[in-house]
Formats: sequence, C-alpha cells, structure tokens
Amino acid sequence: MTRSAGLVCLVFAACGSAASAPAPDKAPAPAPTVAARVAPAPQDPPPNPNNYVPAEFKSGKARWKDTGVYVDGKPVSFLNWGELPVTLQPTWVKDKVSAEKRPGTNDPGWRWAQQRFYRFDDYVRAIGIDPRTIKQIHVLGPKTTDSIIATGRDLVGPKGKSFMFHFGANVAGKAIPQVPEGFGNGRTPDKISAVMIYIKKTPPRLDPDEGFILDGRPIDGVPYYGEPLRGGVRIYLDDKLAVLLKRQDLDQKLATIDKNGDPHWSFYDYLSSRGVDTSKIVEAYVIRDERRQEKIPAADLAKMTFSATAQAKGVIVLGDQKYAANAIALHTRAVPPDQLPKITPDDDAD
Repeated sequence: MTRSAGLVCLVFAACGSAASAPAPDKAPAPAPTVAARVAPAPQDPPPNPNNYVPAEFKSGKARWKDTGVYVDGKPVSFLNWGELPVTLQPTWVKDKVSAEKRPGTNDPGWRWAQQRFYRFDDYVRAIGIDPRTIKQIHVLGPKTTDSIIATGRDLVGPKGKSFMFHFGANVAGKAIPQVPEGFGNGRTPDKISAVMIYIKKTPPRLDPDEGFILDGRPIDGVPYYGEPLRGGVRIYLDDKLAVLLKRQDLDQKLATIDKNGDPHWSFYDYLSSRGVDTSKIVEAYVIRDERRQEKIPAADLAKMTFSATAQAKGVIVLGDQKYAANAIALHTRAVPPDQLPKITPDDDAD
C-alpha cells in the first residue's frame, strides 16, 4: 500500500482505528481525524524597489516557489523542513508504507511507519507568537480563492490540534496542509504557497471569485508588504528571519579580493550592517540541502568571511573551510542535542 493510501487510511475511520491513531513524539497527542486540505497563493502588487525579484519570477506560480511566513506583512520565516524552529517537535502519525515481501512467506507487502506532521499552533508558538493573539491566519495554496482562513480561537479550539502540515518528501519538498473537517472556512488546498498571520493589522477578506480584497481593492501579493520574498540566503537569529542575503545587495567597496579575483566580505561586519547584534551569538549552523550540516562556534564564526559568486546561485561560501550555505541559523544559546532535527528510517520510506 502506498504512503498516500496510508494517509487516506488515517483520515477516514473506514480504514480502521489503528491507522488513525497518531504516535506522539514526546507527549501523547490526539490523532488527526480530518480530511486533508490545502491553501491558495497570492498574487503580485506593485514591485517594491527594495526587494529584488528576478524577472522570470515576477509573475505566475513561480513567484510563490519559496513558502514565506509573514506576520502583519513582515517576513519572519520560510516553511522549509531544514529551516523549521529547533523547538518545533513533530507529531508522529501511523502510516502504511510498502515493504519487501519475502518469497515463500505470507508477508503482507506493507508495514507500519511513522510519518511526521507539525501542528500549526505549535509552529506559531515556536516563532514566538501566542496563537490566542492571532486575528486570522491565512494559509495560501496554488489558487488564492482556495485559501484556508482560521482564527486564533480556531487554533486553540478542539479541532486546532488536527490542523497541521507535513512535507511532500517528509524531510524536504513543499509543505502540504492537513485540515480537519469543518475547520476554519472549510477550504482544502493541496499545497502551501505562503502563510499570512494577522495580529495587529486588518486581515484582507476572501472573495470567492477574485481572491483577497483589502480596502476595496484586490491584493496581488503579500498584504502590507508587496512582492513575495524568494531566493537569497536566509539567516535566522533564534529561529526568526533576521537577514535575507542577496548577492546583488552586497557593497563591493567593502569586499576584499583574493588572488583569484573573487570578493569576500566579513560575515560579522555584514550582520552588524543589517542590525544583528553579533555579541550575543553563541553558535551557528550551516543549512544545506534541507539539513543542518556544520556547527560553528561564535569564536570561529567571528573570524570568517564569505563569498557569493554569480556561479553559486542561492548559496554563499563561508570561511576557509568553504562551507556552502543555503541558509544559516544563528543562536544566542547552545542548542541541546535533543532539539536538533533527526532523520529516521521512516523518513525515507516509500
């Protein structure tokens, strides 16, 4: 039986109660008993001159390739597995996956595995938001008119624990929503294109034909912000987006040139120029290919330079060790080993 079939078994009681019971990660958690649902995507407003967007991504679905999370119009994170907050723990759900059937046996050809899901209420807490303060959360999908809309009250209500997301390849790929029956506005898109959280700002309303409307006008992008963020190297400080580093924004006059003619910048000087207090950094992790790779103590990080050549698209190369980074997680405390994400054999199950 395939993984997708196993998920259907989770959702519908007709497949049996064993398939719908989640196996909690650290503390028992109620099994999701809801039908999968997804959210739609926004569209683009007038270009913000401070946000570079390559021409090929200025229209169409590609503008939403990077799943940004915005709070009152401010980008705070991206919904990638390798960039999830370290404090966010998964909710484990039983799932049937295919298994080798040995010749001459009665092996069923499948086995039980554990699939990782993440609760939206846990996620917003992990990025420092009390879900009770949220006016509305909009989870956008491929079509704006198919967006999920819920309130903070919904998140902490009886069905909120079953409002979750997972990733298409378990520990990689696009985020996919899981929505309980009758939750929020009842929409169920098949992917997540962006997440908009409104705490102080007035949320746009969703027109079933036109998409999001704010102040009487259709919204063609991120409300209160503009063009959706994409590309660049994301730098997080304690699990919140601090800097989006893009090569075209670097000041060439501040670079040193190596013997090959390539420019290098001081990493700490760059962070300071972007308002990051480097004195509080304790350690950093290089994120590459959706994994936390190298751990760098602050004393070493303070001495490092980085390069960002045109050939290394979406990557900076850090230090003499030449660590390639798609993202960097800075921490003002040492991260306990039990909080670091761990890959399990089930993450690679088919």
